[in-house]
Amino acid sequence: MSETLTAPPAPPAEAPAKRPSRVAEALWLVIPYVVSVVLAFVVGGLIIAAIGRDPFAAFESVLTTSFNTRFGTIETLHKWVPVLLCAYAFAIPLATGKFNIGAEGQLLVGATGGVALGILWSDLPMIVLLPCVLIAGALAGAVWAGIAAFLMTKFQVNEILSTVVLNFISFQLIDYVASHVWPDRGAGHPATTPVGEGALLPGIGQAPPMHTGVLLTVLLVIVIAVFMRRTSTGFEMRAVGANLRAAQVHGIRTSRLAGAGLVVGGAVAGLAGAIEVAGVHGKMLEGMQSNFLILGIIVGLMARGSMLALPFIAFGIAVLEVGAGSMQRTAQVPVEMVLIIEALILLFLLLSDIARAKIRRS
Repeated sequence: MSETLTAPPAPPAEAPAKRPSRVAEALWLVIPYVVSVVLAFVVGGLIIAAIGRDPFAAFESVLTTSFNTRFGTIETLHKWVPVLLCAYAFAIPLATGKFNIGAEGQLLVGATGGVALGILWSDLPMIVLLPCVLIAGALAGAVWAGIAAFLMTKFQVNEILSTVVLNFISFQLIDYVASHVWPDRGAGHPATTPVGEGALLPGIGQAPPMHTGVLLTVLLVIVIAVFMRRTSTGFEMRAVGANLRAAQVHGIRTSRLAGAGLVVGGAVAGLAGAIEVAGVHGKMLEGMQSNFLILGIIVGLMARGSMLALPFIAFGIAVLEVGAGSMQRTAQVPVEMVLIIEALILLFLLLSDIARAKIRRS
């Protein structure tokens, strides 16, 4: 009796993985930010209570100062500009996998370039002098970052080391210019003489006016977003940062793009320095960098590669920074507490990435 052999039944086809809906993706994106901010304020409140101060009064001052008065709002917008531009100076090279730690130095060199033209050509009309000051600031920042880019692409010098060293050189440069080249003897601290009237950004609204560098920054936000999302160069830069090996296999000139990212980041930081001169101080002075480097890095890391998220995160950081002084006056809490809260937000945000990865694997 013959036995008919039959093939074993094929296993059922595996169902394709269900793709999360857009709502779920949005929640995965927003919830970590909300939870991180809440936890940071809870921990910060415990620290404030531990030193014998009222955390509720402190947080009320921090969160409302920017919106209670026109002065607070304008100060927040003016703070937003350099924080955001320094964040771009960090995030644009990061898109190619490189770390620009020199935004502070590039800002100072940009301020030096802007103030030089603002003083030397002080008799020129605004329509000529003001664009020259802003362009000079951006070019000076680009050249300063270009030194690190050249060393990186030609001699494989680590860009973190070179940009940090350039920061220290820029501190000496601003001190020399403010103390020996164009010193303002009556300022009481190292500062240059004021730039010409034509080098100042016009203000908008009643006193205190908002300088038009804010509008220029909004325009720059749009240009950067379009460049990174809609141009082939922007796509290649993001591809280099996402997977260096794959980018090389596809013929992308990775080292040139990485160098270009550093130069563009330096130009943006240099523009921030020129705007600080033309819109806020009217001259260059020591201390004008005001922790913009560390704030830019915090904002850049919080954005996690999203150029669209940077302006909103930078605005939140500007609110905290402007409120820090009010918190110290009303609740006697040191302004450094705001920096601790910002660091805690970043820490909890990074931890949320680990938690999310574990949840998705389970």
